[in-house]
Amino acid sequence: MAEDQRNARIFGVLFLITYVTSIGALALFQSVLDDPAAYIAGDGKDNQIYLGAFLELLLIIANVGTAVVLYPIIRRQNELLAIGYVTARIIESVFIAGGIILVLGVVSLRHDSPDAADLAVSLAALKDWTFLFGPGFIVPFGNGLILGYLMYKSGLVPRRMTWLGLIGGPLLLIGSIGTLFDWWNAGTTVPAILVIPEFFWELSLGVYAAVWGFRKTAPILAARSTAPQTDAV
Repeated sequence: MAEDQRNARIFGVLFLITYVTSIGALALFQSVLDDPAAYIAGDGKDNQIYLGAFLELLLIIANVGTAVVLYPIIRRQNELLAIGYVTARIIESVFIAGGIILVLGVVSLRHDSPDAADLAVSLAALKDWTFLFGPGFIVPFGNGLILGYLMYKSGLVPRRMTWLGLIGGPLLLIGSIGTLFDWWNAGTTVPAILVIPEFFWELSLGVYAAVWGFRKTAPILAARSTAPQTDAV
């Protein structure tokens, strides 16, 4: 039980790190993503972009870490879905890593080819695509549906909280599909509203696990703590 609660708090802290680093990196990258042509033609803010890239590297580490520390606990509920969650986190991180390289490519253009405005715009657009297909399409399944369902069935956190993920995942997916098919633009009112439940699901889950750990009355924890222990021979 003590080991499980330690892992629960590590999971919560790592989840909050993913929260902070993803928002921070997005804010730092805006000067490139909003107008990459102007960025490479101007003085640029390279250190700002490097800091954003570093935050996203921390995001990748924390992403994978959340799945690794949670797996030994959640596999007791459903091993197949537990593996699915680990896989979703890894795939999401691959898209994030691709986005880092693309943004740094724009910085390289500013130093080596400041006249390559069209290429800079293309690299920034590709970065946007990695965000759409990583956090936009993988997160609804991984953090929303899979993790929400596992937390609901296991009772590791209050079940009313898990509905934020079970509802937020599909809503975020709808928002991403609409962006893909040009029903609306990313960052406009509709997708911003659709992301709200997922936003609060991840925040509340991270805070709850970091502060309180997992519920000690959860069957998969209680069953283990009351199981008879045998000495190895």
